[in-house]
Amino acid sequence: MAGNLLAGLPVAPEAAEQFETLLARPGLHIERIVSSGQASPPEFWYDQADAEWVVLVSGAAVLRFEDEGEARQLRPGDWLHIAPHRRHRVESTAAEAPTVWLAIHFAE
Repeated sequence: MAGNLLAGLPVAPEAAEQFETLLARPGLHIERIVSSGQASPPEFWYDQADAEWVVLVSGAAVLRFEDEGEARQLRPGDWLHIAPHRRHRVESTAAEAPTVWLAIHFAE
């Protein structure tokens, strides 16, 4: 199996984020997420049972953790490890060009 993370990106902003599973195995889920101006709904926090390692491949995003005072500005190449049940949300993603994430969800 092979592919390209930047292939098939939308040319215009989409109404919803696109999620594509690249590989799934017991205890492991790798996905490409393409955002185009989306953000988490107000007052919504992700609270995931699995750990997540995510890298911003292209675009820009602002990510906020509930336990931090300031949001994090992400640019291409920035990556984060998100521990299980660490509440977080996407404050914003770039709307002028696709924001591509590579997310690896795994049991810890």
